[in-house]
Amino acid sequence: MTADKYVIVPIGWVESPLVDPGLAPRQSDEGAPAAWLVFEPSVAEALHDLEAGCDALLLTWFDRAHRDVLTVHPRGDTTRPPQGVFTTRSPHRPNPIGLHRVEIAGIDGLRVRVRNLEALDGTPIVDVKPVLGPVAER
Repeated sequence: MTADKYVIVPIGWVESPLVDPGLAPRQSDEGAPAAWLVFEPSVAEALHDLEAGCDALLLTWFDRAHRDVLTVHPRGDTTRPPQGVFTTRSPHRPNPIGLHRVEIAGIDGLRVRVRNLEALDGTPIVDVKPVLGPVAER
């Protein structure tokens, strides 16, 4: 490995009723509430063309994760054997990047309402990407 460092600057933050990691759903389909994505004014132009009703991929930085974890018991179940974090959805990993498929419910200026987000309140937003459809056969 090299000593190269890369800087990721948050472009916004999550506003969510989820504040306790122990009570948060582990996946979005396990009761994740609606939340707001609040963006920095410097990225306002990047929000153009987002539309309510569309799905998006949200990348976050799990700022409260442990970065020295390489193996975990899946879903915290100690009766299961440890697995490498790259084969799990654990937030604890060398680079704690969160990947969330969310549905855009509404947009109000720099605030985007989304459904199905299991990220905690205050989680930094790294990027938003469109969900692409299937590739047509050639």
